[in-house]
Amino acid sequence: MKLPGNMNAMMQQAQRMQQKMQEEIAAIRVEASAGGGMVTVQMNGSKQCLGVKIDPEAAGDAEMLQDMVHAAFNEAIKQVDEQSQAKTRAMLGGMGLPPGLF
Repeated sequence: MKLPGNMNAMMQQAQRMQQKMQEEIAAIRVEASAGGGMVTVQMNGSKQCLGVKIDPEAAGDAEMLQDMVHAAFNEAIKQVDEQSQAKTRAMLGGMGLPPGLF
């Protein structure tokens, strides 16, 4: 299906914007910690774990360690989501879409 010239240009622009947004989100890096810094998780914008640091003192209590790792991962995911949404809002804000759509 062939689109009118203006529509075709708009579709190409939308594809470029989507690619740029995906690249910016993939470039996100966050670090979240729990237990006063006893467990630290590093994560990228694709929500892949880049690293985990555990203070040796935290290793003594397995249940507490599990809770801290869980909390650090949840905080990292929350940070990635917030930054992704902010980037999306910033990029789409100039498109004249109705407020609150993103």
